[in-house]
Amino acid sequence: MLSTKQTIPEKEVRLPASRVVELLEAHNDCTSPWRILKVMSEFVDGFDFLKQYDKAVTFFGSARCHSKDKIYLEATKLAYMLAKEGFAIVTGGGPGVMEAANKGAHKAGGRSLGLNIQLPREQRVNPYVKESESFKYFFTRKVMLAFASQLYIYFPGGFGTLDEFFEIVTLIQTKKMDPVPIVLVGKKYWNPLLTWTKNDICNRYQMISKEDMNLYHLVDSAEEAFEFIQETTGQ
Repeated sequence: MLSTKQTIPEKEVRLPASRVVELLEAHNDCTSPWRILKVMSEFVDGFDFLKQYDKAVTFFGSARCHSKDKIYLEATKLAYMLAKEGFAIVTGGGPGVMEAANKGAHKAGGRSLGLNIQLPREQRVNPYVKESESFKYFFTRKVMLAFASQLYIYFPGGFGTLDEFFEIVTLIQTKKMDPVPIVLVGKKYWNPLLTWTKNDICNRYQMISKEDMNLYHLVDSAEEAFEFIQETTGQ
């Protein structure tokens, strides 16, 4: 291990991020200062991977839905239509809605991307991912998913989907991120949350402004979502 008095040779600094990780594998202590270099290497690899896609859309939604579920079929349909329009389809690479979106992109002959997480005993990558980048840390993967696209689609999902939705909305609300279209698909699922947001968070407690509720758009089908996206993006 390098002491504080030693310096890293210049040629080491120029190594690819993936090689840096290999060199640091011996330093597995999560409290070690070496961990920050591993995290940095994931960011470098992630940004390098994503910068080649200048027209992309990220899909979020439940990992628990199956191939015959309505939201799975709608996600496949919407991803297919967007892939035909030249969008790279980005997901977390897993099952459910993620698989459905990658399947739609694959069927359309488009670019099907997965930003998957490395797990101890399994690699949860669906078979329709054709280009992928894997991450050890959930938070670096989350940043990449937020950075990846010019458009974000949310199908019904659990805590992870809600977390990603509120993160993107917050970044735009606080002007830490340029405004981008955010589409929620499935009125029956999303209406209770949006009604609470309007009646309680906005009107009763005034925790957000009325304009903040214009940051997202609710639709009920893949066709409605596609029409809205075409109108918004001019595609």
